[in-house]
Amino acid sequence: MPILPLRIAGRSIFYGLLMPKPIARRKTKKAVAKRFKVTGSGKVLRSQAGRRHLLASKSAKRKRQLAKTAVLDRTDEARIKENLPFA
Repeated sequence: MPILPLRIAGRSIFYGLLMPKPIARRKTKKAVAKRFKVTGSGKVLRSQAGRRHLLASKSAKRKRQLAKTAVLDRTDEARIKENLPFA
């Protein structure tokens, strides 16, 4: 038995050959993924500012402490996690 086209709004659709619609998925914002990391417990880590230039005027201790990651404030967590759907 042949598959007959079904006419809907002037378009012919082959009934029985319809593909299921894919589930819409969110993409990871790569700019956010490069700057933040989500830990296993759900905290968001960020790098600290002040380590790019003008380093001669900063002490070794200050530069060493700026190299560590810091925990993001909880008021900003929701915005970052929204852009990292798989984290």
